[in-house]
Formats: sequence, structure tokens, C-alpha cells
Amino acid sequence: MKLASQVQHLIKKEIILEWRSKYAFNGILLYVVSTIFVCYLAFKTTQPVVWNVLFWIIMLFAAVNAIAKSFIQDSKGRLLYYYSIASPQAIIIAKTMYNIALLLCITSLAFVVYKLVFANSLGDPLLYIVSIFLGSLSFSTVFTMTSAIASKAGNNGTLMAVLSFPLIIPLLMLLIKLSKNAMDGLDRSVSYNEIGVLLLINIIVISVSLLLFPYLWPD
Repeated sequence: MKLASQVQHLIKKEIILEWRSKYAFNGILLYVVSTIFVCYLAFKTTQPVVWNVLFWIIMLFAAVNAIAKSFIQDSKGRLLYYYSIASPQAIIIAKTMYNIALLLCITSLAFVVYKLVFANSLGDPLLYIVSIFLGSLSFSTVFTMTSAIASKAGNNGTLMAVLSFPLIIPLLMLLIKLSKNAMDGLDRSVSYNEIGVLLLINIIVISVSLLLFPYLWPD
């Protein structure tokens, strides 16, 4: 079976499993909405800087909850089944693409709710949407890779958090800066460096995943 076909079937499998249970997506969405509502009750109104940072903190924890299950929740029997039907490259690509789509849905819905609850003006809404897309992409690639590594260490969720920390902190700082530029309505050329660095980090993380995962997979 060709790589593209394997990836397609694996993504379809992930969607079917999620559709059957729905507890993961619904639980994460409930967490995000309830967190936003609690923050609204606590703060009522916030400064633009706080508004922006608070949004990314909520999204970070939502991403951890959404993507931590990528490999950690898979039983040994299911992993053995994957091993027999697909290449390791197809598995890591499919997991990453599915997690990107899942987190994009959660982040988009969360942003709509967040914007409705906390009224705050955006100088450049399109650039802010770009930052949300890059944030979802970045969180998905990093957490999928670290989840794959942690799954080979006894499904240790704590290990995933430790491995992700050095990568997530610089990503979070870049995303906060990029989205702050969008809120202030600065010229888009000011944000090209942040966009370029974020894209480069994602390319590096995906490349490392494709190179490293085939060596982890047989263990």
C-alpha cells in the first residue's frame, strides 16, 4: 500500500474512532468553554496584553489535553496492528495531520467564544487568524512527536510534558509576539520574522519526527 493511501486510511480510522466516542472532543471543548467563562467571571475586562496571553495559555493546555492521547491511549494490541498494516512514516504523518485538524477546530471555536465573552478589538484580524493557524500547527507537531516518544517509555504522560517544555516555550513566545502585533495593527512586514521562524520550527519538528519515529516504532 502506498504511503498516501496508508495515511488516508489511518486518518479515516482516527475520525471514525473519534466520531464513535466523541468524549475526547466534547470533553476538551467543554474544558475550553468553561475555562473561558471562569476567566470572564474572574476578570470581567482585561488589558489587551493580558487578553492575548490568557488566550494562548488556555490554548496550550487544551492542546496538551487534545494531543496527549495520540499514542499514549493506544493499546499494545492496536499498535501491533498498525505495525502490520502501515509504515511508521504513514503513522506519524496521519497522527500529525489528524491532530492539526482537531486542534484547528478546537482553537477556532474557542477563539469565537473567547472573542464574544471578552470584547477586545483586533487591529489586524486576518493576521491574528494566521497566528491561530500557526499556533495550532506548532502545538500539534510538537506534542505529536513528544507523545510518540513518551509512548515508548511506558506511556508516561509526565515525560511528554517534560520533553515538550523546551520546544513549547519559544513557540509560545513567538506566537504571543505575533498575535500582539496583530492586535496592535502593526504593518504585516513587522511580523514576517516570527512567521518565518514558526514555519521553520515546524518543518524541523516534522522532519525530525519522520527520521526518528521509524527507529522508535519497532520497540
